[in-house]
Amino acid sequence: MVCLVVLQAMVPAAARAQPAPKPWNGIVVASFNIQVFGESKLAQPNVVEILARVVRKFDIVAIQEVRAKSNDILPRFLRAVNADGSRYHYVIGPREGRTVSKEQYAFVYDTTRIEVDPTSLGVVPDPSDRLHRPPMVARFRTRVVPVQAAFTFWLVNTHTDPDEVPQELDALAHVFQSLQQARPDEDDVIMLGDLNAGPPQFNAFQRVPGIGWAVAGTTTNTRRTKTYDNLVFSRPVTAEYLNAWGVYDLQNVFGLPLDTALKVSDHNPVWAAFYPCEIRTGGQPMPLAGQPPQLR
Repeated sequence: MVCLVVLQAMVPAAARAQPAPKPWNGIVVASFNIQVFGESKLAQPNVVEILARVVRKFDIVAIQEVRAKSNDILPRFLRAVNADGSRYHYVIGPREGRTVSKEQYAFVYDTTRIEVDPTSLGVVPDPSDRLHRPPMVARFRTRVVPVQAAFTFWLVNTHTDPDEVPQELDALAHVFQSLQQARPDEDDVIMLGDLNAGPPQFNAFQRVPGIGWAVAGTTTNTRRTKTYDNLVFSRPVTAEYLNAWGVYDLQNVFGLPLDTALKVSDHNPVWAAFYPCEIRTGGQPMPLAGQPPQLR
């Protein structure tokens, strides 16, 4: 069985910044810097409840800034996420950083809709020490269509050092291209995370053919002053992109004052939607079934 593909527009422009609740005929991939995600944050029930509700809205969430000495931060958090009967799981990377303050990357994903290739998990080698926290990579596959038709893709979870953004973006562009060539059966690469930079600073990525990004023309931090977070991919290669994206504004969605939203994180989650079937380069996915409503 294969997925049918039609050559027509996917989503009206007015709908592109509005996510849709699951299930629908798209996979929603998000990035969220949870800002010092550790013991003190888990000790705040109201914050944990908001974080759990956020995660449940997406099929995969790339998390940055897991910062704790304990190894049970993600297991404890997943108990809150799955308290409503959801079936999320996680993979987590090693503690990284040049200083005593170490961070971990993690992917949290809905096991009813997504699976991870356990042999693909790793951290990008950085022998020249060009990256303060080398990205974590993993390869995923959708589970909402037959396996022979499923969309497979690399996710590259990254968090740049704010003092070394130009150099790190240059290194990340090289990482992106290297991963496109890492295995002959996979060229879909989605780099996502806290880049500490917006599209005007993405010059290093221009050498990647067809490079594009989801988030543009809006802010992503909770204070609504900067565009730091994004999803970067080759638009011609990753034809599964549905031109649907957004910033999940914590203040608007949960009706929070700024000081309360900042207790959750100083970043808002960002997301993009992808067709669940593999599409050959140059093809286009089927249109979404109706207008995707707002996530609440």
